[in-house]
Amino acid sequence: MYTQMVDVEAAGAAGEEQRRFDEKLDRGITIEPKDWMPDAYRKTLVRQISQHAHSEIVGMLPEGNWITRAPSLQRKLILLAKVQDEAGHGLYLYSAAETLGVSRDELTEALLTGRAKYSSIFNYPTLTWADVGAIGWLVDGAAIINQIPLTRCSYGPYARAMTRICKEESFHQRQGFDVMVKLCAGTQEQKAMAQDALDRWWWPAVMMFGPPDSASPNSEQSMHWKIKLFSNDDLRQRFIDQTVPQADALGLVIPDADLRWNAERGQYDFGAVDWDEFYRVVRGDGPCNRDRLRARIDAWEEGAWVREAALAHAEKRARRSADATEAGSAA
Repeated sequence: MYTQMVDVEAAGAAGEEQRRFDEKLDRGITIEPKDWMPDAYRKTLVRQISQHAHSEIVGMLPEGNWITRAPSLQRKLILLAKVQDEAGHGLYLYSAAETLGVSRDELTEALLTGRAKYSSIFNYPTLTWADVGAIGWLVDGAAIINQIPLTRCSYGPYARAMTRICKEESFHQRQGFDVMVKLCAGTQEQKAMAQDALDRWWWPAVMMFGPPDSASPNSEQSMHWKIKLFSNDDLRQRFIDQTVPQADALGLVIPDADLRWNAERGQYDFGAVDWDEFYRVVRGDGPCNRDRLRARIDAWEEGAWVREAALAHAEKRARRSADATEAGSAA
């Protein structure tokens, strides 16, 4: 009887917490780390934010491959700064995830063991310098469209991290487009290189927004919780509508024979996406999946001594601080 009463009281308290949580969402009040939240909401955030953080870190690899081979010192400095920005974005996002009660080591272990995912776009190779431009123009352009709404998502630490990240991503997109402008204004070989990069990166960029809404199991709930504000298909359409005129301005051809302007809808119609390729890459069978994961494992293992040294230094400072406090109290 006593147990039943406790269960009823606990259920009542949980119901009241849920009501307050729902009310905050309805009123547009952000959820903060110390606020009550449903376990499923917390788990969804950990999954999404950690996947986003992993994508920023793994995303350094395709472009980092070209730092030593950039065509000029200016391009080298710009690319180096961009890759450093991506590392910072990963740190912001890992910190946001940690406010949900998960440790950095847990997040890293999930990535290195293959239990956590990152954006499939980074499992494609950068074969030429034009690929660096295509990544900045298309991949960062898609990221901005996907991430700007996240600055207004319901979880405060995630929204605040995204505000800074989006500002920096806008510069990344501009530098990528500038690379493409220069190539398209150059020799026939350089313009052909830019077209080849567009041909290879267009469809992976279109896939960046995730599977179609009809096959996206998490979208509806995430939108209910206001973690996501727009559906995958809505964001994908925005990207295509924004990018096609840019390709026209460059004199490049989008590799989609079914691409047409639909005057009635005021949007572009586009061809069928190869979702079999998308799921194949997500499952780990993309051109560079194994290389990307191996690079992250090697970096983690080779950096062990740095983490150990930093931890030992922190412990040493803590002991000195404690000893100084004790000495002061004794005096």
